[in-house]
Amino acid sequence: MKKIVFSLIAFTMTTVSAMAGGILTNTNQSISFLKNPARDAAIGLDGVYSNPAGVAFMPEGFHVAFNWQYAHQTRTITSTNPVFALGKKNGGLSTKEFEGVADAPIIPSLQGAYNKGNWSLQFNLSVPGGGGSCEFADGLGSFESVVGSIAHMLQPLGAQGYDMDSYMKGRQYYYGIQLGAAYKIYPNLSVYGGLRLLYGDATYKAKISNIQVKTEAGYYDFADFLQYSSTTVNNGLDLVNAAIAQYEAAGATAPAELVAKQAQLEGTRESLLQLQKYAQGVNLLCNQDGLGIAPVIGVDWKYKNFNFAAKYEFKTQIRMKNESTVNEASEIAAVNRFRDGEKVNEDAPALLTVGAQWKPIDEVSLNLGWHHYFDKDASWYNNTQELLDHNTNEFLAGVEWDVTDRLNVSCGGQLTRYGLSDRYMNDMSFVVNSYSIGLGFSYKVKDNVTLSAAYFQTNYDNYNRNDYPTAGVSDSFTRTNRVLGVGCQLDF
Repeated sequence: MKKIVFSLIAFTMTTVSAMAGGILTNTNQSISFLKNPARDAAIGLDGVYSNPAGVAFMPEGFHVAFNWQYAHQTRTITSTNPVFALGKKNGGLSTKEFEGVADAPIIPSLQGAYNKGNWSLQFNLSVPGGGGSCEFADGLGSFESVVGSIAHMLQPLGAQGYDMDSYMKGRQYYYGIQLGAAYKIYPNLSVYGGLRLLYGDATYKAKISNIQVKTEAGYYDFADFLQYSSTTVNNGLDLVNAAIAQYEAAGATAPAELVAKQAQLEGTRESLLQLQKYAQGVNLLCNQDGLGIAPVIGVDWKYKNFNFAAKYEFKTQIRMKNESTVNEASEIAAVNRFRDGEKVNEDAPALLTVGAQWKPIDEVSLNLGWHHYFDKDASWYNNTQELLDHNTNEFLAGVEWDVTDRLNVSCGGQLTRYGLSDRYMNDMSFVVNSYSIGLGFSYKVKDNVTLSAAYFQTNYDNYNRNDYPTAGVSDSFTRTNRVLGVGCQLDF
C-alpha cells in the first residue's frame, strides 16, 4: 500500500518533442530538411545547421532564410491492468486507451551566412529540442492504475470500485542560437568551428481529482470513505487491544489469531494514515528553465562530382531549475525531480553526422546520411540514459532534381532506431522506432528570392512492454507525427 500511495505523486513528466531526430534533439530545423532529410553533405544555407563547413562553398554575399513549421503529433498508450475493470468509466474492461495530443503551431527558425573570400560567417536561430506541448485530457494509465490498485486493496473495507478525474500536460521548448565560421583551407576543403547555446523552458501540470470509492450504498468521496474506514478500523483495533490486554492481565498468552488480527488492523490503520494526505487528490505545477553551451565542429571535402561532410556537436550540459508547488523533500526520488529549487539533469547528447552527395548529372543530386546520438554518455534525471540498450542511430537517403533553373523538387527518408528497453519505456515519457518521409519543392520567384514548401510525416512502430511484476499488466506505445512547412530565402 505504501508504495502505491507514493506513486500517486511520482510524476516523471513527458518530454515533449513534435520534431524529427533523437530522444532530446530536433534535426528538422529548415524546410530543406522537410523535403529531403538527407542534408548532411548538401551545399545550401540550411547547412548552417546540417553541414556548416559546406556553406563556405556558397556564392559570396549575404544569405538569409526564414522557416516556419507546423507540427501535429499524437501519442497513444494502450494499457491493460485488471484493476481498470473496477473503474466507473471503463465498462468493466481491463484495457484502456490513453491518447495525448501534441501541437506545435509555430516552429520558427532563421539561418544566415555572410561569405567573403575563403570565409563564411554563420548564425542559426531555431528550436533544437522540444517544440510544443502534449496534453492527456484523461491522464495516463499509470495514474489510473494507482487509484484502481488502492480501490482493490480497500476491498476488505467495503470498496467495490472507483471513479476519478485525471489530467496531464507538458510543454517544453529548447531555444538554440548557433554562431560560427567556416574557412576554405583549399579550394575543395573547408572546416568549421562554432558554439551553440541552448535555453530550455518547460512547464508541467498533473492532476488527480474527484476520487470516489464505490460501495454497496453507492459512490462516496475518497476523503469521507477514508474517515469512515479509519473510524471502523480504530474501533476494531480498540476491541482487539482490549481483548489482548485481558489475556495479559490474567498471565496468559493471547491466541495467535488475535495477535494476527491486531497486526492486520495496525497495518491497515498505517495505510489509511498514509492515504489521508492524498484524500483530496494531487495537483502539481512545475516550471523549469536552464542554460547550456557547447562547441560544434565540421568538415567538408569536394571531390569531382562527389561531396563528403561530417559534423560533431559536443554534449550540452543543461541543468533545469524548478519553480514548483512541491516545496518539501520526499522520500521518493521521482517526486524530488519537481521539488522547488531542484536542478534536474537534462543534457542534450553529443551528435555525430556523416553525409555524402553524388551528382550523376548537374541537375540531380543523390544524398546519403548517418546520425549517431551519444545518448548513453549524456546525463539525464535518475540516470535514465543507462536504461537504454544502445545509442540512437539514424540512416537517411534522398534525391533532389533541378527541373528548371528556378524549380527544384526533392524527396527523401529517414530511418530512426533507438536503443529501447522495457526498463526505459514508460507512459510518461517514451519514444518509438520509426521511419519518416518528406517531399517538397523550392521555386525562385526572383534571382535572389526563393520560396519553399514541404510535407514531412513519421510512421512509428508499436512497442509492447510486458515485463511488469503483476500478471495481466502490459502497455503498448505508438505515435503519429505530421509536419507542414514553408520558407523564404534571400540572397544579396
